[in-house]
Amino acid sequence: MNSSEFWKKFRTSKSAVIGLSFLLLEALAVYLLPALFRMDPVASDVQAGFFAAPSASHLLGTDGAARDLLARTLYGGQVSLLVGVAAPFISVLLGLPLGLAAGYYRGMAETVIMRASDVFMSFPSVLLSMILLSIISPSPGTLIAVIGIMDWPVIAKLVYGNVLSIREKEYIDGAVSIGRTDFEILSHEILPGVLSPVFVSISFRSGGAILQESGLSFLGAGIRPPQASWGSIISAAQDLSVLTRTPWVWAPSGLLIVLTIMSFQFLGQGLRDTLDPKMKL
Repeated sequence: MNSSEFWKKFRTSKSAVIGLSFLLLEALAVYLLPALFRMDPVASDVQAGFFAAPSASHLLGTDGAARDLLARTLYGGQVSLLVGVAAPFISVLLGLPLGLAAGYYRGMAETVIMRASDVFMSFPSVLLSMILLSIISPSPGTLIAVIGIMDWPVIAKLVYGNVLSIREKEYIDGAVSIGRTDFEILSHEILPGVLSPVFVSISFRSGGAILQESGLSFLGAGIRPPQASWGSIISAAQDLSVLTRTPWVWAPSGLLIVLTIMSFQFLGQGLRDTLDPKMKL
């Protein structure tokens, strides 16, 4: 499928187009608006007051430190979107070659890699992430690494299952019979066949990475004030008075998390239907 055919088929999915459009507009907003309007997410406006309601000077109000919530929400979006996009690619960098090796070579490679992934998946990912982040200093970079590492078994098993299916095709036997090397078979014959489900999985798992980052930040194990992320902003809602009396503090970030995850889900469904309607993840 060439690019023109892909986009022609992709555009037939209205939900996918809506999801992609929302993500692009959101990315433009969180990266361009703070620079254009010189927003400062850590500056306090004591005159406006703590937990000030939305007004002309602070469109989303202020938080418990009198910081502008619009600025913090936009800067928090930068962190959350970065984690959501980058963490799945870390998972792919680890899981793709391991899944290829396990499915193609079988034997000892299959046993070691698949059993290691089973052991890895037996631990609660949030708990293991919190342990790792308690050892290393939490930052956007470490969050991306930790969340990406937690997810490699899912990608490895996805690739492994597809390689097992492709490996039995007649054209693979033909490539072996004419003397093509393992590297040539893996890179030219097998890899193109597993990339489509991997790309679809990246979209679905991006939403999961954002949710995991938000959860870790909400629990205090991820991004910590004064740095902003959507999860760290929502953590203020742990106080019952903030939750009930000042919804402008946490509601915008919570709504953006929901809309962003839904957009990634819509995008993933559109990619799946475009690349292979029979694809199973």
